[in-house]
Amino acid sequence: MAKDTEKLIRQLSLISFLMAERRPVTALEIKQEVEGYSGMNDDAFARRFYADRAELESLGIELKVDKPAEGYYEAENYSLPPQNFYLDAIEFDDAELGALRTALSLLDGEFAYAEPLRLALQQLSWGKPSPLAAPEHRSVALGMTASAGGRELSQRLSKIETAIFRRKTIVFSYYTMGRDAKEERRVDPYHLLFRGGQFYLVGHSHERDDVRVFRLSRIRGKVGYASKAEHDFPPPEDFDPRVYATRTDWQLGDPAGTARIWISNRIDWLVERHFGHAGQTVPAAEVDDAPDEGVVFETDYAEPRQVVSWALGLGERARVLDPPELAEEAAERVRLIVERHAEPLEPAPAKRRSSKSDSRGNGDANAPYGGQAGGEHAPIRPERFARLVTLAGILIGAAREGERLDARAVRDSLQVTDTELREDIDVLNVVNFGGGSYVLYAEVHGDEIEVDPEPYGDNFAKPARLLPLEAKALVAAIDLLGDHIPEGSLAPARKKIVDALGRDPATEGLQITTASGDDSEVARVVSRAIAENRLLELEYYKENEDEFSKRRVEPYQLLNGQEGWYVHAFDPERDAPRSFRLDRIRTATMTNDEFEPRPGIEPDVHGWPRTGEVEASRAARVWISPERARWAREDRRVTDELRDGAVVAEVHYAGDDWLVREILKEAGDAVVLEPEEARLAVLDAAEALAGAVKR
Repeated sequence: MAKDTEKLIRQLSLISFLMAERRPVTALEIKQEVEGYSGMNDDAFARRFYADRAELESLGIELKVDKPAEGYYEAENYSLPPQNFYLDAIEFDDAELGALRTALSLLDGEFAYAEPLRLALQQLSWGKPSPLAAPEHRSVALGMTASAGGRELSQRLSKIETAIFRRKTIVFSYYTMGRDAKEERRVDPYHLLFRGGQFYLVGHSHERDDVRVFRLSRIRGKVGYASKAEHDFPPPEDFDPRVYATRTDWQLGDPAGTARIWISNRIDWLVERHFGHAGQTVPAAEVDDAPDEGVVFETDYAEPRQVVSWALGLGERARVLDPPELAEEAAERVRLIVERHAEPLEPAPAKRRSSKSDSRGNGDANAPYGGQAGGEHAPIRPERFARLVTLAGILIGAAREGERLDARAVRDSLQVTDTELREDIDVLNVVNFGGGSYVLYAEVHGDEIEVDPEPYGDNFAKPARLLPLEAKALVAAIDLLGDHIPEGSLAPARKKIVDALGRDPATEGLQITTASGDDSEVARVVSRAIAENRLLELEYYKENEDEFSKRRVEPYQLLNGQEGWYVHAFDPERDAPRSFRLDRIRTATMTNDEFEPRPGIEPDVHGWPRTGEVEASRAARVWISPERARWAREDRRVTDELRDGAVVAEVHYAGDDWLVREILKEAGDAVVLEPEEARLAVLDAAEALAGAVKR
């Protein structure tokens, strides 16, 4: 029998024995009565018992120890209070439970934590309809699902998740983008972060003796443990993961200064909604050298280029004011854009194309852009302990009802193979609480599972506590979906879960950060309009034209993508489907007018929400400088490698305005080669911006 299986039998038997006795017992009684301990000598028992207690405690199951004033371990008394094992009752209403089931149905198969999410919902749904029985929802669609994507990335994520849980130092080779070098890293992993379609590791780098952020897709090869010790480092005392979750792209690193950026009153509300957490605004009229209208946004920055890039992407609606060196860098980069677009650029000759030059997204050639693969890779497996406890409850429930279980349904519910199910049942058949009293007995007969009609496992007939990984998966799923489910009940459900657990799992290993922009109020109005088939009136900011428009639309679906959440609707005035970014909607009003849903108004979530590329008939060839070529290889479709180290990327676009903004954000390191009209559009925008900078 495998050591892990022996350990599970011991731990489950220990729990069963302590719960059955309902009194403090000595270590000697445990050694004599609990399966797996009786054949050990005293020293071996002491080591195993201590290790089992520590592991159960790490799973949230803490034994109560009554220690005498003096004496050996035999003199200590142990017990397991019910509240230390059972899940506190959480009184979800039907809407909240329905919203949680919807979350599972939307994420199942693509969420990296889908399997522990299933087990968590099994526990929360105890005595109620299965979480898998949720009706199919067509009012929400997901382009971004926090899937690991690709076998290599899945394996890294799983290893790092385990290392965080066990507090194990890890070692790996890391491609450092800024230095264009592969370097060895030794890291104490603290936290996982999902943002912008990518997983990031936050941990203490031994090489830098400081906390650093690592993108998982830039790890090369396998992740290994630095030692064979049970734990390598203590829990960090002063680490706050929320700091990293709320940072903007220009704040990922050591602070270098504070930028002051003038923002036009056309978009001041948009900057507040997107980046209010990253700085503060003051009326521009109160600031010297700023226009009278609009606001001045003050924000700390780590990377000058990043904050300049963001400001340039806003065009004439933003201008860097301070510090002087940052303002000068912005002006210099605008001059560079003008210079490089004034005449057609003659790039260096192409070199022989690398077989990897067409790879995109997260650096894994097996994964689509942004790390969003299908359901073939579910990297995070729940602790088998949690699966066994859940299965025990299912089997005991069937025995009490005198039912035979459908083996296929149980396998689907727990996401296990037939072999795994049989092995799990074999383990549970051995679990006992002393004196030959076994928790249950079950056998698989073909497509059915038969359970002894008189099980003794009352202790497993109620839902157990959510293990850390289950709680983490549950809260991560809620945070990924936010307020975008029609039931609108995920926020109160999250609060109830956190209150019952006594802690927020998002601070203990995985945190989901959605795209910038607080659109929760708009989302609630839109969700209700979708649910009630009501026409929706929108005040929408058209960024391309820098103006607001009024739209009266039929809302059909909320969907997320790389840049945030959208409402997919039908616009009767234009007689065509349209998608509106929620963070561009200044106001949303649900009318009293109902509409009859039209068939076939569904977006392709495997298209532009996931890839970032809209269906269009135009493709621009864009030159990327040697200094930024490696970033282009990671995020763009590179078509040509040039001899001077530059690359040419293919960028699909629907309108010149969008392409112009993308080129401006590259801050002089990108030039449109063709089509000609797109190059001239960039030149016009850059010349206008240069004039604005001089004012």
